[in-house]
Amino acid sequence: MFDIKQFSLAIRQIAEEKGIPEEKIIETIEAAIAAAYKKDYGQKGQIIRAKLDTESGKLELTQVHYVVEDVDDEGFLINPILKDEIAEEKIENEEGEIKIKYNEEKHLLFEEANKKDSKLEVGDEVVTQLEPHTDFGRIAAQTAKQVVIQRLREIEKNAIFDEFKDKEGEVISGIIQRREGRVVFVDLGRTNGILFPAEQMYVDNYNIGQRLRFMVLKVEESPRGPVILLSRSHPKFILKLFEFEVPEIETGTVELKYIAREAGSRSKVAAVSYEEGVDPVGSLVGQKGVRVQTVINELGGEKIDIIEWTEDIESFIANALSPAKILDVRVVNEARRHALAEVADDQFSLAIGKKGQNVRLAAKLTSWKIDVRSPGSNMTSEEAEMKEMEEAMNSKKPKEEQEESQVETPAKEVKEEKTEEKDKE
Repeated sequence: MFDIKQFSLAIRQIAEEKGIPEEKIIETIEAAIAAAYKKDYGQKGQIIRAKLDTESGKLELTQVHYVVEDVDDEGFLINPILKDEIAEEKIENEEGEIKIKYNEEKHLLFEEANKKDSKLEVGDEVVTQLEPHTDFGRIAAQTAKQVVIQRLREIEKNAIFDEFKDKEGEVISGIIQRREGRVVFVDLGRTNGILFPAEQMYVDNYNIGQRLRFMVLKVEESPRGPVILLSRSHPKFILKLFEFEVPEIETGTVELKYIAREAGSRSKVAAVSYEEGVDPVGSLVGQKGVRVQTVINELGGEKIDIIEWTEDIESFIANALSPAKILDVRVVNEARRHALAEVADDQFSLAIGKKGQNVRLAAKLTSWKIDVRSPGSNMTSEEAEMKEMEEAMNSKKPKEEQEESQVETPAKEVKEEKTEEKDKE
């Protein structure tokens, strides 16, 4: 008999260090004792189980037989039961049938079992008490140790996987641990996360020891344990950061409908309020801009345009092109989601943005193709529609490819227009 108090203390300590439930550790120790017992006192093929009472320290050892229907002439089970403990010796023939060899150490024929207890059925367990032993040899003790190490490692991996799987899409804090090429490894406490170049922000330095926030993009299983994929460039990352700062989002009063983002440079956020008197833009900005500034600081100074979402597409597109002031928005082709926005001459460059970024983000935010024209261009909505039809007829790209390239179109058209104006001069 061992000191149960010290034993319980050790279990509690392991549970805290590994972050796994105490009952899982006890199950692991019971499996190790069963393996050691089988090594010294059991027979090959036996199914031995150990039950440890942590209150009294009493150990109970049992052997299990499964009731099987019958065996064929070759000694294989008829209608075998595919339980983990007895399916280890299964083989598959050419016809794809599963075959399991009869073993008297783990199987009990139904006819024999029925003589012992008429209530037993095929698949039931017949449990037999074994004489307990605790004086194990060196090899048995080594076997038990290996079982404990392996089982605890598996349990810890599963616990980490389950913990982070539940956090997919959530924001967590981590410390930059090391860099291998352009790949960044982040210390998340119980395990490490991976930040690939595509999910990084070019404005970040990722210095060793630096603490940053990351979004858990995906959690995958691997032979070495769970792989935690992180992101700082995903549009949803902005949503989660605003949730930390804006209580109205958590209560459902304000919702972020759409987000368009070019990570590290600029983002546009469309918000809507479901309660009269609550300004969605003001809620996100906060008093003296405190809320939005906190998010901007976390993003390394990335600019954020907050606009109000509305069901009216003309108004929504006009809002999306802010900070430019839009004179008029007309739908050119609703089926193709193509619109024409007119701006004053002094607002034209602002509506387009640097390298077409403003109109490009507006197109992403609204999911509409947006042409921006100043009144001086004299392009009517009918002319824009004719232009749209000509482009559709002349283009040889598949429809899906056209839609993917729509976001870039406004910037290209602006470039062409500027070239034409320069030639005229």
